[in-house]
Amino acid sequence: MAKVELKKPIVEEISANLEGAAGVVLVDHCGLTVEQDTQLRKQMRAEGIVYKVYKNTMLNFAIKGTEFEPLSKHLEGPSAVAISKTDATAPARIIANFAKNADKLEIKAGIVEGSYYDAKGMTAIANVPSREVLLGRLLGSMQSPIANFARVINQIAEKEA
Repeated sequence: MAKVELKKPIVEEISANLEGAAGVVLVDHCGLTVEQDTQLRKQMRAEGIVYKVYKNTMLNFAIKGTEFEPLSKHLEGPSAVAISKTDATAPARIIANFAKNADKLEIKAGIVEGSYYDAKGMTAIANVPSREVLLGRLLGSMQSPIANFARVINQIAEKEA
């Protein structure tokens, strides 16, 4: 069997994972212990994120001609890829939080909702709360004036009664 036939399914798997991805982060995972890597994979799985280590050439073939092509310039050395189809910032957020305890883990670059970001940009994105948290804050700020108004009206009614 030719080498190309063996590599084709891997490239197709990467392409299938990237299809419809909201957030993709390229990571240098070299130096992590097995225990750390297992914990990171467990956190990724819990959030529905695909986290895999692929050969750089396979990643390069899969991203060629797609919106993820800017990542190809970072495909040097050991690389892992974290792919989320639902929460665009989740991979960056999880990796950045995990890197606080595992200093060997570092973000190389990423694509969030079609936009390319280098390591510094991805670190900034990691600080953005999840969509649910942002919506909760928005609703809380919208409810606050209404609740205050209701309290004032209630106090006026009690005062006059």
